[in-house]
Amino acid sequence: MRMHTCSETIGFARELENTSAKFYEVLSQKFAKKEETFLSFVKENKKYLSEVERAYYGVITDAIEGCFAFDIDPDEYAFQIKLPEKADFAGAVNRAIEIEDKIIKFYLDAANQAKSLMADVPRAFALVAKKRGNRMATLKSLLGG
Repeated sequence: MRMHTCSETIGFARELENTSAKFYEVLSQKFAKKEETFLSFVKENKKYLSEVERAYYGVITDAIEGCFAFDIDPDEYAFQIKLPEKADFAGAVNRAIEIEDKIIKFYLDAANQAKSLMADVPRAFALVAKKRGNRMATLKSLLGG
């Protein structure tokens, strides 16, 4: 089912942030040497969601909610958080990179679709995408590359 309203899109962002936070919690337990890094990602996810929700609740009106600012298929951004039981560190980090890539794509697509109808929400989406891009660099550095 495609998402069209701001409310649906914010709800999906919430789902992405919460699901990826669970993934990083698992990584923090599985790979104690980088526990602090992965737990910092969990905290960041909460901040990212707060930024997006604050922008949304700050500008929401019936007019905005009634308009169809988005045409997003959530299946395009689906990802798997379950790791194989014997996943090594590199495999886990590569999965994290795949997840980040999907989430960044979602935020950029959502920002681009809504920028002509809204200002604050697309700006928040773009900011979160940029911050997640920094996370992507951190993850790649964990692989030594």
